[in-house]
Amino acid sequence: MTRDAAFKRRVRARMARTGESYSSARAHLDSAGAARSGADRTGRVLHLTNGDVTVGLLREAGLTEPILPWRDVLHDGPVPGGLTDAELRSVRAEFIAGSGWGSLTAVRASFDAREEMLAAYSDAGLVLWFEADLYDQLQIIQVLDQLRRQGVEPAMVSLVSAGEFPGIAHFGGLGQLRPDDLLRLRTDEVALTADALDLASRAWAAFTAADPSGLAGIAGSSSPVLRYVAEAFGRLMQEYPARSDGLSLTQRRILLSVEDGANTPSEVFAEVGRRERRPYLGDTSCFAVIEGLANARRPLLTWLDDAPLPSRGLRLTAAGREVLAGHSDHVAESGIDRWIGGVHLTGSRPPWRYDERRETLVPA
Repeated sequence: MTRDAAFKRRVRARMARTGESYSSARAHLDSAGAARSGADRTGRVLHLTNGDVTVGLLREAGLTEPILPWRDVLHDGPVPGGLTDAELRSVRAEFIAGSGWGSLTAVRASFDAREEMLAAYSDAGLVLWFEADLYDQLQIIQVLDQLRRQGVEPAMVSLVSAGEFPGIAHFGGLGQLRPDDLLRLRTDEVALTADALDLASRAWAAFTAADPSGLAGIAGSSSPVLRYVAEAFGRLMQEYPARSDGLSLTQRRILLSVEDGANTPSEVFAEVGRRERRPYLGDTSCFAVIEGLANARRPLLTWLDDAPLPSRGLRLTAAGREVLAGHSDHVAESGIDRWIGGVHLTGSRPPWRYDERRETLVPA
C-alpha cells in the first residue's frame, strides 16, 4: 500500500508538471524502472564519473559509450551561487586556467561540451559512478542539481557510489580497482529517489551560498541513496580556519606530516592522504597549500633548496611549531584569502571559524 501510494503521488506530480493524462504519466514512470539497469526505452544510457582514469577503466570493463568525465575540483576556488550555469562555468574556467591547470579556451570548451552532453541525455538513463570522498560528493550534488532543474525523473538515474571495497584496507577510489571489480560494484547500484534529488539540491545551495550556516544541516542529514554527502560536508567544514590555531585541517595535517619526518611535498602529499579517512586531495592542490604555508606573511614552512617542487626539501619554521603547539593563530598573523564554495574568506579576522569541540562552524 505504501509503495503504491508513493507511486501514485509521483504520477500526479508528473501530470501537474507535464499536463499528461494519468495513463500517459503512469506509462512513462513504469518504463522508467529500466533506469535501474541504466537504460531508457530506446536503450540510450550515459555513464558519468569523476575523471579520466575511471573513464578508462569503465571502457576496459566494456560499458557502452558515451562515458562522461565530470572534471572540476570544486573544493578549490570560487563556486558562488546566484549565477546561471553558463556564468558559473566561466568562473570555474577562469579559476582553473589561472591556477595553471589548463588553457582558458580548452577548459571552457570542455565545460561546455560536458553540459551539452548532460542535457542531451536528460531524457535517457544515467548511471553515476562516484566515490565517497569530498571531491566526488561535490560533483554528484552539482550534477544532480542540474538534472533536477532539467526536470529529469529521479527513477531514470542510478548511482554506483563506493566508499570501500573488499580487500582494500584504505580505499582511495575507483582508480584502484580492476575493470571487473568496477562491474561488481553494480550489485550495490541504487536508483535515485525524489528525496535524494531534493537533498542534492539543498546541499548544492548550501555549498554555493555566501553564508555557510547551511553546511551543518547537510552534515547532519541522512540518506540511504546519497550515503556519503553528510560525511563529505562534515569534512568540508573542517577546511575553515579552526578556532584553536587558525589552520584548516589540511594545513594542520601538512604541518604534522613535516614534523613527523616528511621532507618533500611528494612525501607530505602521501602522508596527508594516509591521514585522511577518505583521501580527496590531488597532489597539485596539496602542493598549492604547502606553497601557501611557506609564502605566508609569517611562514610556517621554509624551503631548503631549489629542486623541482615535488622533491624540494622543506621543514617547519619556529612559527610553524608555535602554531602546532596552539601558541599562535595562523590566520590572525598571516591573514587568509580563500574561497570555499560560495564563501570568500579574507583578512585576518574571517567571520567564520571551525569549532573542533562542537564539530561545526561558528561566527568568529
